[in-house]
Amino acid sequence: MLFVGFLLNLIMTTTQIKTEIQKVLDGVPENALQDVLDFLKELQSSSVEQIKLTNNLRQILVEDRQLLEKLAQ
Repeated sequence: MLFVGFLLNLIMTTTQIKTEIQKVLDGVPENALQDVLDFLKELQSSSVEQIKLTNNLRQILVEDRQLLEKLAQ
């Protein structure tokens, strides 16, 4: 699933991505909008290396979710 999203992002233009982000934002609950804004501001001030590290960690957590849940029990 992540791979498909990755390929889609390679094909999409910046304008298309921003349009998709706006569509998603329109569906975000009002009480979560501040969190989204804070996240985007934090992302804006992050280095490319920090963003890569965060993406890699997120991918590991998604891929190993079942294992991590078993370890937590």
